[in-house]
Amino acid sequence: MDLFKKCGNLENVKKAKEWNVYPYFHQLNSKQGPEVVMEGKDMIMIGSNNYLGLTSHPEVIEAGVKAIQQYGSGCSGSRFLNGTLNTHVELEKELADFLKKEDVVTFSTGFQSNLGIISAIAGRSDYILCDKENHASIYDGCRLSFARMLRYNHSDMEDLERQLKSIDTTNSGILIVTDGVFSMSGEICKLPEIVALAKKYGARVMVDDAHGLGVLGEHGRGTAEHFGLEDEVDIYMGTFSKSLASLGGYMAASHEVCEYVRHVSRPFIFCASITPANVACARKALEILKREPERVKNLAKISNYMREGLKREGISIIDSTTPIIPIYTYSNKRTFLACKLLFERGVYVNPVISPATPVGMSLIRTSYTATHTEEQMDRALKQIKEVLEEVKDVNDD
Repeated sequence: MDLFKKCGNLENVKKAKEWNVYPYFHQLNSKQGPEVVMEGKDMIMIGSNNYLGLTSHPEVIEAGVKAIQQYGSGCSGSRFLNGTLNTHVELEKELADFLKKEDVVTFSTGFQSNLGIISAIAGRSDYILCDKENHASIYDGCRLSFARMLRYNHSDMEDLERQLKSIDTTNSGILIVTDGVFSMSGEICKLPEIVALAKKYGARVMVDDAHGLGVLGEHGRGTAEHFGLEDEVDIYMGTFSKSLASLGGYMAASHEVCEYVRHVSRPFIFCASITPANVACARKALEILKREPERVKNLAKISNYMREGLKREGISIIDSTTPIIPIYTYSNKRTFLACKLLFERGVYVNPVISPATPVGMSLIRTSYTATHTEEQMDRALKQIKEVLEEVKDVNDD
């Protein structure tokens, strides 16, 4: 059989293009912000992860420009060899201090962070307990580790304990990995229960806080701060591409664990380091987060305003307490059409269809930033209500 035969089997893509509702790869013509220009149209942006609204902050932009002037455009090597700048080390120290951990290791992307952490920490004789709705990068990190992965039902603590009970720990270590905030639903993990089970069965806990940093906790430190469990999580993983307005990722843990990962993690050792501009932007965004914790409160306030508006209009949502608010559209075609109509009316949202959701449970994923206004939310809500009414009878036939 021809290796490339599978390349012609993108049925959902073909259907979306046939229906003239293909929703992907729209081109931005402006900075990310609460409103953007996309393909020449003014657009309310409720489909990004720019949670604190810092990607267009003048101080963040200035920091990136100055870093390029000082260090050049790239590092031309891995952190392990010639690619470590003093600013990389300073970022790691600042982030460790903010997160109240002994040490931090930075990676070139968030996806690569999960690959690099999990594949280094877990091995063939170990077990990884993985929530079924964890991010794809966690699953790929598990595969790269060659550890035995056991998936537990989403946020089902009885199922997690059942699987923990089944493991013989005589020669095996156990890592429980969970998203802090689940990226599609906006739900927060059951961290207190996970920590309790980890203690009971001698497991370690890793939290992917990509959507938690800058979102949860009084100071924006994330899921563990939200629950008052900052001393109980062994490894935090996070990204710079969301609240910290840049690109890259990190792990925060004990110094011993970080040193181990630095010296054995293939995705860390064999990849070029984060560019100077990205490091500078992340550092400046972290500085702003620390001095302006009210951004976290503003984010919660505007998200709650929109959530209550959607409920008031009778729109079916996944009811979380985070800035991620998914709206049920149920069918793939209805989802694509709704996204197209909203785009045409100046509102950008993200489609989420099967197999990313169960069949018949497709969603529009909306997400909000600390710099959105209530007036923008009112305009977006009006369009969402009208479009959902227009497409309510559309099915996948």
